[in-house]
Amino acid sequence: MSMVKTGIEVLRDQAFAPLVGKRVGLFTNPSAVDRLLNSTYDILRHAPQVQLAAFFSPEHGFAATAAEGEHVRSSLDAQTGLPVHSLYGESLHPTADMFAEIDVIVCDIQDIGTRYYTFAWTVSHVLEGAGEHGVPVIILDRPNPLGDRVAGPILETRLASLVGRFPIPIQHGMTLGELMQMVNDLWNPTPATLSVIPCQGYARMMSWEETELPFVPPSPAMPHLITARHYPGSCLIEGTTLSEGRGTGLPFEIVGAPYIDSHLLAAHLNDLELAGVRFRPHTFKPFASKYAGEVCAGVQAHIIDTNAYQPIETWLRVMRVIRHLYPQDFGWNERHFDRLIGNDTIRQQIEADVPHDEWQAECEAFIEQRIPYLIYR
Repeated sequence: MSMVKTGIEVLRDQAFAPLVGKRVGLFTNPSAVDRLLNSTYDILRHAPQVQLAAFFSPEHGFAATAAEGEHVRSSLDAQTGLPVHSLYGESLHPTADMFAEIDVIVCDIQDIGTRYYTFAWTVSHVLEGAGEHGVPVIILDRPNPLGDRVAGPILETRLASLVGRFPIPIQHGMTLGELMQMVNDLWNPTPATLSVIPCQGYARMMSWEETELPFVPPSPAMPHLITARHYPGSCLIEGTTLSEGRGTGLPFEIVGAPYIDSHLLAAHLNDLELAGVRFRPHTFKPFASKYAGEVCAGVQAHIIDTNAYQPIETWLRVMRVIRHLYPQDFGWNERHFDRLIGNDTIRQQIEADVPHDEWQAECEAFIEQRIPYLIYR
């Protein structure tokens, strides 16, 4: 059996010592579990040493059931009667009232190592609020399911949003604890007192499979580990008029629209011989999101070599091919695509049918910049 332990398991081994005698706030959702699938929520609420005082929830809510982009109301937890403060509702930033009832806030949630995913940026808001109000933050760390790969353009901060607040690449190759140490030090105007309880037995080059940890869907459209591996590239489809598979059983693994010839598209894509991936003609009917209730044709991307697969480059090529085949039908959601990719240059280069900028040099600079904040070797 793997010896990797997540932060919650390490905290439990410590008899919850950092929390004893304190009123505890917990930022979490169902993705935070130990290796036997006991949730951090249950572990802490059943620990006699721990006095839970409030919960905090991210996008999709405390139960991870709300749709993408759906505002979530604050509520009361049915099991404990404690408040659940939504940080994806009226405010993205925790308020003074939320901090008034706690002495420390614990953050435990499964991030997926991609800049677009909102959980890390919500934790950055927690750090800012905690710094403002003098409340310490403890992050219970978890492995990055995408490992140590760094890829994609650095975000231009003029495009900052909750799908990217600070200048990091699309894949940053850091755990949540590492990334938040960097955020707290470099970009938090009032740095919080931050502690990270690291994983034990984890090396940053480990694949998720090597950790032998369970993968619990962190959000409704992130059902499988394979989804997370496509996401750094396939999420860019959100910035077009194409369906990225939301409202189907294969979100972020498929792409399509009513006007596409699936066999033609698959043939063109497979002719490119992109590393680590093959494309299969696929027809689907989304029950929600783009083209809800309409039959769409397109492709499903199948990863055949995880180490060789380059998701960002792959899905940019998919967009280029569809735009070339269907120039009258393909369209952009320009603002959203630019926020996702991190600049407006790459979209313009695709429109001009010229090669897009490489990002190797800026990724190498980021790799140097992140060194002081790395926990795992």
